[in-house]
Amino acid sequence: LDAIAHFLYGQNHPTNANIIIGLSSAFIDNGTLMFAVLNMHPDLPPGQWLLLTLTLGVGGSLLAIGSAPGVGLLGQIKEGYTFGYHMRWMPVILLGYIASIAVHFWINAEYF
Repeated sequence: LDAIAHFLYGQNHPTNANIIIGLSSAFIDNGTLMFAVLNMHPDLPPGQWLLLTLTLGVGGSLLAIGSAPGVGLLGQIKEGYTFGYHMRWMPVILLGYIASIAVHFWINAEYF
């Protein structure tokens, strides 16, 4: 965990680190990732903590397996909603992910 913390928050700008962590929440549970970041004890301004929570929440939706609702949907609607069908929407979800980060910086600039 120390090596990951050093790489993410020591060698990168906190914004880049938070975006990378958010993208990884498509593969790893966002609660687990937030717990790991909290144990890293990064010294972040409030705007970066808000960015982290935003990217973790939205990043999990990039893949259907990255969020509990996505997994539930795949389990309930077996014929109509597949992993491949979700992947067709991934570019739009990624665009929303990027747009949400831009809007966050615009609205919360004072917290950085």
